[in-house]
Amino acid sequence: MPNNRSEVHNRNHLPLVVRDLSYCYGQLPDMALNQLSFQVRSGEIVLIAGSSGSGKTTLVRCLNGLIPHSYRGGQRSGDIRIFGEEPAALSLAEISGMVGSVLQDPEKQIVASYVANEIAFGLENLGVERAEMRRRIRLVLDRLGIVHLHDRETFRLSHGEKQKLVLGSTLVLEPAILLLDEPLASLDAYGTEETLSLIRHLADQGKTVLIVEHRLERILKLRPDKVLFLVNGEQHYFGDVAGFLAMADPSEVKLPAHITLQRLHKLGAAVDTVEGPEVDVRPEVDVRPKVDVPPIKQAFASKPATPLIHYENVSFSYEPDDPILQEINFSLFPGDVVAVLGPNGAGKTTLAKLAVGLLRPNRGRVYIGGRDNKTMTVAQIARVVGYVFQSPRHMLFAPTIEREVAFGMHNLGFDEVAITSAVPSVLKAVDLTAYMDLPPLALSFGQQKRLTIAAVMAMQSRVLVLDEPTAGQDFRHYTKLMERLLRLLEGDARDDVPEAMVLISHDLDFALSYANRVILLRAGRILADGPPHEVLARRDLLAMCRLQPSSLLELNLQLLPHTGRLMPANMLSRYIPDLEELRFDIS
Repeated sequence: MPNNRSEVHNRNHLPLVVRDLSYCYGQLPDMALNQLSFQVRSGEIVLIAGSSGSGKTTLVRCLNGLIPHSYRGGQRSGDIRIFGEEPAALSLAEISGMVGSVLQDPEKQIVASYVANEIAFGLENLGVERAEMRRRIRLVLDRLGIVHLHDRETFRLSHGEKQKLVLGSTLVLEPAILLLDEPLASLDAYGTEETLSLIRHLADQGKTVLIVEHRLERILKLRPDKVLFLVNGEQHYFGDVAGFLAMADPSEVKLPAHITLQRLHKLGAAVDTVEGPEVDVRPEVDVRPKVDVPPIKQAFASKPATPLIHYENVSFSYEPDDPILQEINFSLFPGDVVAVLGPNGAGKTTLAKLAVGLLRPNRGRVYIGGRDNKTMTVAQIARVVGYVFQSPRHMLFAPTIEREVAFGMHNLGFDEVAITSAVPSVLKAVDLTAYMDLPPLALSFGQQKRLTIAAVMAMQSRVLVLDEPTAGQDFRHYTKLMERLLRLLEGDARDDVPEAMVLISHDLDFALSYANRVILLRAGRILADGPPHEVLARRDLLAMCRLQPSSLLELNLQLLPHTGRLMPANMLSRYIPDLEELRFDIS
């Protein structure tokens, strides 16, 4: 079924024209957008880049009509034309015939109980014939690699699977313009490749695509036509990719490794002058292996410490014939910074929920500080393990940011003096001090994510479990936050700092930069557990876990005989006297 409204205008108007667009939310003092002007042609892909809170999502809301139809009370000026029409003058139903949106948090868009019904929902509203509906659903499921999820209940999907589902339910409507707000944030590498291939195919067919994303290395594979770079709501750059890469600050924007190094050398920036530690702040900790995973070498000295978390023969399933985790055995010790990597649906989030008592194992036991967590209250577990959910909406509810951070501390019995001292400190750590009196939902998704981390930091748990901490985060903010946490981790043992961290992620660069131990999880089983330079060098294991080497990992492996370990790009620059001698491939 054609999108008649967009087809009528397609021949006579550009898909998108923006002139002098400004917007200010009613509850915020600063402009969210300020004098944006650009235009996009049919078949073009535009990358929208910028730090958390720079206005990227606000721009998407203006283009898809959520502003002013759903977000009221703000002030918008300037002009937007979607195929010649002002979206503010159209109904959301009319706009959806031209513009399809994938939001940052997929759970906000899912309405049906089953995957097939979710994808069919929009088609049913458009009155698409049943035979055509089935054809489109099969095609989208196949192109996104989620045919096996056809009959799955949506509440049982992983966050990454939900992200693919929402993308599928948008693509099946065949809109002329696609607005994609971090559609890759929770996808594994293979899922990312499948999604990018589909987006490229749609653009080649004439669809217009605007995509918000922080991880530029992924998007460069799309060969975007333009980059729109926002800083504090202002348009700092609109042009081709080469021009953007030439002006981007490698301490602010995460660029592919070789471009980062070239920019650092061109700027004359030594490691000391780039934001980041001069010396590696990851603690040197011997990891005590608990799982026999040959042929990964696990020659670590045993330590006498009691594990902070210990999984003993743990298995879990929602249904008897559908195991999520199987025979999990591993321990987390003081000083560990463990990155848990694996494909969508591997059980990574389930692993974390078992630790904090949100789920209970069907078989085996989870010990927290030496105690079976079945015998512990939620408050007792929280004293040891603080868990930051993937989606901020699962955690935020207080009327102000200040009260959000204080809530957990009140529940754990902290006195007012401690709370008054801790709240400004943790908000400063996540760069949210200026928003203390605002409601959490007034923040951008990335800012909300940092707020949830601050709320858990304030509870002073001995272990921090961060589920997809880089989702919605720009490079500068998550680098600054991780460096603060790692410096606390290597300090003197005290009750008010974390002793270990678990980082659940799909981001290889994040894992190799900050973890001293990597666990690969596949189909609910631990496939490997060891130091990053050994585990991540195994291409066969990476492929089994739907992970692909990044340019930073490739560079680290080339330099490993000289460095002896994996490290961030800014630290690698000291080992590279001549960039021309290195081999780079980000294709």
